[in-house]
Amino acid sequence: MTSTLSRGRPRHATARIRVRVVRALLGGVAAVVWLVLPVMTIAAGGPVPAAGAAAAPVAGAAAPHQDETSVADLVLPLAALAVVAVLAGYGYVRRTRRARTRTTPGLVSVRPPVPSPVEAERQARAALVVADDCVRTSREELAFTEPLFEAGEAEPFVRALRAAETELAAAFAIWRRYEEGVPGDEAARRQALAGVVGRCAEAGRRLDAAAGDFDRLRGTAEAALEAAEGRFRELAARAGRAQTTLTDLARRYGALAVEPVAGYVEQAKDRLVFATTHLNQARQSGDSGHRERADRDLRAAEGAVAQAGVLVTGVERLAGELREAADMLPAALTGGEAEIAAAREAMGKGDPPVPAGELHARLAHADGVLAAVRRELTGAAYDPLDALRRVVRAVSRLEVGRAGVTGAGGLLVARSSVAGAEDFVSAHRGAVGAEARARLATAGRLLGAGDASGADASARQARELAERDVRAHGNPYAGTAEHASGLAGAVLGGILLAEEPDGGPPASFGGPRTRGRRRLP
Repeated sequence: MTSTLSRGRPRHATARIRVRVVRALLGGVAAVVWLVLPVMTIAAGGPVPAAGAAAAPVAGAAAPHQDETSVADLVLPLAALAVVAVLAGYGYVRRTRRARTRTTPGLVSVRPPVPSPVEAERQARAALVVADDCVRTSREELAFTEPLFEAGEAEPFVRALRAAETELAAAFAIWRRYEEGVPGDEAARRQALAGVVGRCAEAGRRLDAAAGDFDRLRGTAEAALEAAEGRFRELAARAGRAQTTLTDLARRYGALAVEPVAGYVEQAKDRLVFATTHLNQARQSGDSGHRERADRDLRAAEGAVAQAGVLVTGVERLAGELREAADMLPAALTGGEAEIAAAREAMGKGDPPVPAGELHARLAHADGVLAAVRRELTGAAYDPLDALRRVVRAVSRLEVGRAGVTGAGGLLVARSSVAGAEDFVSAHRGAVGAEARARLATAGRLLGAGDASGADASARQARELAERDVRAHGNPYAGTAEHASGLAGAVLGGILLAEEPDGGPPASFGGPRTRGRRRLP
């Protein structure tokens, strides 16, 4: 079946247009003939005699008034030609207006073509990624520069950021339902995608509107540079300690326990190398009076320092979570055994929380998990968070209804998973796609709602998807000088927008229209 978007005008409409065109052409030809004919007669030296009339009397009568007749003959054809031109112009304007306001399909329409479902999904994914990047960058820069503001000056930007976060959360929620097949109607699904794009656009608009005032209130370049240099020195010291911490964790708990932050210290040092270069360039440009170049280098250095902080903090946080999980695990095992006993008691009374056959299988599984974890505790190294996760999952499936220590253990595991996925996406957002970000948004929402199990599962999915995206992205600067200078990590981390061979401008507070405003002329 031919699509209504490619279908032409009806045949009778086309025929009417042809008739109008022919009439206009005939009228134009007649007017031209009428105009040219008197000129031809003037050039011939006299009027054309009528058939059957005497030539001499006519010529003699006309001779005294030859000039007057020639002018009169020109007026009427010119007037006719003018009328034809006016009518033709009126018809053209009328048809143009009708084409602009028509709602039926035709060959001419100012309405853009409706995108295909695949193209609409692509647009929604792209909008989510851009909006999420803008929110993350704006949050980072605001946290970095807020101490430079006077009391109360940061409030408008905090409100703009919160409004953008609200719009983005709504967009992610719509997209998540769309992925789950809701709504099912094709027209409603197109509308859902349009809603995603619209929410993302509104988030960007909120940040764009605040970007100009944000730049004006950032303070002097000297003050901002000193703040960035202070943060840099602090993180350089913390990165060295984080390496020692990571080595101790691997020795105590095993390589699997520290896998979520594998390579973080090296990446943090890479960001600090990049920051060193741009802090020095910012100071040199400022001293020489090149304000725009100094602002550009300073913002790039701030982004790198902020991201190094994310990576180092991730190592430090994981160390604390592993110690907390190790301390909690014995009590969780005891609590798990109590829940197993309660489930067996309910089954003995004939009032099991789930069908008896299913409960019997779940009890056997829980017994096996707890026994395996107890054996691991006596081993040389184990992953406390993973062990706690397995205990919580096995016991929660009994549906006894008790929370206790296992409930607290589940919350600790979920918080660790969500924070770990958040850190990974933030430090690699130049490569992470919409699916991983949407899962992470879902994990955060479930964690806030108290669904620890759902938050943990969604966060782990987000991390897996994000790691897949990073592997597919690769390193386009591998083996080059740009890799050694930290440029590759800056692009991967979204510190630079990757719009130019040198990495492009640094991402700044703002929406899609203003986030790349620190371009050099």
